[in-house]
Amino acid sequence: MKDTRKPAKRTAAIDKTSVGWTDDEVAAMKHRAQELKAEARASKNRADGERDLLAAIDAMREPDRAMAKRLHAIVEANAPALWPKTWYGMPAYARDGKIVCFFKSAEKFNSRYATFGFEEAANLDEGAMWPTSFALTELTAADEARIGALVKKAVS
Repeated sequence: MKDTRKPAKRTAAIDKTSVGWTDDEVAAMKHRAQELKAEARASKNRADGERDLLAAIDAMREPDRAMAKRLHAIVEANAPALWPKTWYGMPAYARDGKIVCFFKSAEKFNSRYATFGFEEAANLDEGAMWPTSFALTELTAADEARIGALVKKAVS
């Protein structure tokens, strides 16, 4: 027996066009895909992660670049077991594949200050409440000492 049914006619206007993704959104998605690949590489090879981290720092403008370089030296000196990598395009340091601490530049996020922060993998618990990120406009010797102590505690 032959099927004689016909498809239903559309009543909605066909000339409506979908807006879709903007060029900026497409570029952001491609950039994020590249970052995910770089993060995966960094989880397997410390040297690749450090190369990506240093490239991210070099791409920053001053004063963020100077702070990120100094923070990199502080983290390396106080927690050599952490692996350098990028995280959302920013310098970060991981243990067992989990981010422990990170730097977020002021320029990239149009903020008046940069941020040095800690994620859940950091052992910084202090009672029922403790800070997880710090605003930075500059790094003094006292700030560097405090960050070094926090990084040591974070990996303890």
